[in-house]
Amino acid sequence: MNNADLIIATLKANGVTRGFGIPSGNVLPLMEAMRQGGVEFVLTAHEGSAGFAADVTGRMTGAPGLCIATLGPGATNLATGVGGAFLDRSPLIAITCNLNTDQLGRRIQMWIDHHALFKPITKATLKLEPGCVAETVTQAIALTLSEQGPVHLDLPEDVALAATNEELAAPAKPEKLAAAPDAALARAAELIAAAKRPIAVLGATAMRVADPQLLHNVIERHSLPFATTTMAKGMIDEDHPLALGCIERACRQVQRKFLRSADLIVGLGYDTVEVEYEAWIGDRPLLQIDMEPVDVAPSVNLVHQVSGDFDASLARLLTLPPAVNQWNAATLAEHRRSFHAALRPAAKSFTAHAAIDAVRRALPREGLLAFDVGAHTHQIASQWNAHAPKTFHITNGWSSMGFGLPGAIAAKLARPDLPVVCLLVDGCFQMTCGEVAIRRQFPLYGTELQAEAYREPPAHYFGVPARAANSADALEAAVKAALAAKGPTVIEAVVDSEHYIDTVYD
Repeated sequence: MNNADLIIATLKANGVTRGFGIPSGNVLPLMEAMRQGGVEFVLTAHEGSAGFAADVTGRMTGAPGLCIATLGPGATNLATGVGGAFLDRSPLIAITCNLNTDQLGRRIQMWIDHHALFKPITKATLKLEPGCVAETVTQAIALTLSEQGPVHLDLPEDVALAATNEELAAPAKPEKLAAAPDAALARAAELIAAAKRPIAVLGATAMRVADPQLLHNVIERHSLPFATTTMAKGMIDEDHPLALGCIERACRQVQRKFLRSADLIVGLGYDTVEVEYEAWIGDRPLLQIDMEPVDVAPSVNLVHQVSGDFDASLARLLTLPPAVNQWNAATLAEHRRSFHAALRPAAKSFTAHAAIDAVRRALPREGLLAFDVGAHTHQIASQWNAHAPKTFHITNGWSSMGFGLPGAIAAKLARPDLPVVCLLVDGCFQMTCGEVAIRRQFPLYGTELQAEAYREPPAHYFGVPARAANSADALEAAVKAALAAKGPTVIEAVVDSEHYIDTVYD
C-alpha cells in the first residue's frame, strides 16, 4: 500500500464515496488509488465546478465532500469552489496534488505556495508527510465536520507514491461545541414569552442541524411566525401556516415592513454572512440563538444572545413552557398572499416569475433545485416554495456564479432517487456548460450573449437533447417531460425579466 491508497482508505472509512476533479500527471496516483479503493472519481470540466459539486455533496450527505486538483492553475481554479464551502460553511476536503517534495519552493512551472493560497478560505491547510498521513487526513475530516468549513491537504507526488506501513486510523470524531449556559437559555425563554409579536428568522446555521424536526418543533411549540434567509429555505415546509417567506431577496421592502412590525426578532441559526442584520432589522430588538457570537453593527439593538451547540439549544427550548403571542392566522396568511402577489406583476409576456412557477409546478414536492447567482437568484429565493430540508441549493455566502450546474449534478449523484432541476441564466450557463457534456470528444458550444433574434435551439448541446419553451405552459410541460426522460435535457426558455425592476431592484 502506498500513501495515496492510505488517503483514499481513510476517506472511505469516513463516509466519502466520490470525489470531483480533473486529471493531471500529479493527480494520477490519487486517481488510481480511488479506482482500486472504490471511491468514484467524477470528471468535471473545471476545477471550480469540482469544488461546488463537493460542497453540495457535503451538504447532502453529511460526510465531507471531496475535490481534487493539480498544482498551480488547477489549485487556483479549485479555490473558487473551496471559497464557496468556506463562506457557506460546508464540510469539504480539498486535495491539491503537487510536485515532488524536493522541488517545492523552486521556480518550477506551475508551482505556487498552495498553503498561502488556501489559508484565507479554509479552516486549515495541512501538509501530507510520510509517517503521519492517516493521522493528518483524519484530523482534517474531524476539523471539517466540527467547524463546518473546508480543509485543504497538499500532496506531493513522491509522498503519494511512497510505500507505507501506517495503519488505517479510527474514523474521525468531530468535536461538539459546548452547550450554551442554562442561564442564557432561560433569559431567551423569558424574552420569547414576554414578546407580543415575535418573529423568528432561520439562517445558514439552521440548515446544518442534525435533526431538522427540532426546528419545526421549536417553531410550533412557541407559536413563532418564521422567515428564512435564502439558504435556510426548506428547513421547515414553506407551506406551514407560520411561514412568512424569504427575506432580503425580491420584494425585500415588503418583508422589511412586516419584520419591523415585530417587537422581537429571534435569530435561529442566523449567520450574517448571508445578509447583515443592520440591512433590514431597523430598531427592532434582537435575540440571537446560534453556535457562536453574532457579528452585528453597533446600530443593531442586540438584547441577548445564546451561543453554544445549536442542536442542544433547540432541544432545551423544547423543554420550556409554550409561549403565547398575539399573532393570528389571518394576519400571517394575508402577508403571505400580498408578498407573493407583489412578486408576480401582471404582464402579457412570458415573464421570469411565470417561468419559475412553471418549473415549481412541474417538479414534485420532494424534488431538488440547484440554481445560480444573478438577478434571477433574488426572484427564485423569494418566489420558490421549498418543502423539505436539503432540497434547495444555492451559494449565498460566497455567491459565485457557476455554482448551479455542478451543484445540481452533485445533488443528483447524492440522491439518484429524486428528480433534480437546475435553474440558471445564459451567463452562468456559459461559465459551466461543459459540465453537461456526455462525451468529452464533442466540440464546445459557445453561448452568444449579444442581442439578436431568438433562434430555436439545436437538436442537442454536447449530445444532450435540447428543446425550446416560449410560454409558462410549454416550460411546465417540457420540465415534466425532462424529468421522465432517461437522461439529462436542456430546456431553453427566453423570458421577459423587466419586472426585476420592481421585484429585485426595489
